Amino acid sequence: MSGLTHLDTEGRARMVDVSAKAPSARRAVARADLHCRPETLALVLEGRAPKGAVIQTAELAGVMAAKRTADLIPLCHPLPLSKAAVTITPDRDLPGFRIEAETVTVGVTGVEMEALTAASVAGLTLYDMLKAVDRAMRLDQVRLVLKSGGRSGEWRAPDEVWP
Repeated sequence: MSGLTHLDTEGRARMVDVSAKAPSARRAVARADLHCRPETLALVLEGRAPKGAVIQTAELAGVMAAKRTADLIPLCHPLPLSKAAVTITPDRDLPGFRIEAETVTVGVTGVEMEALTAASVAGLTLYDMLKAVDRAMRLDQVRLVLKSGGRSGEWRAPDEVWP
């Protein structure tokens, strides 16, 4: 169990003590996909979704979720985010929506959980706002694709496409 930082020597859950770490610029990017029927995507693209501006609402929900990550995940440190941004892109080839969340801070611990939470909640919000027309939607491929800063430096998911 010594490799798991959220467990003490007796196996009890604990918040990691980061007080001795030096602050550094940290960034994380997470992605997710929401698959839907082509007809559902068309409703959104044509501005006919029953609940209105679903993309903008879901992007805002993702930003709000990033800011509340420590309230949702028990052992996460509350972080002062310098940036939280969510971009949702409709994709006819999926069909559905590509979700990307970016979080940034200067601090002593990373912002990966904030980016993952933002991408997840943005996808869940899209689902919630479109479920009346498409209950078969599927949120998947929630993943960290980039993290930088801290002791371990930069990491990029090797199988991701980068612009």
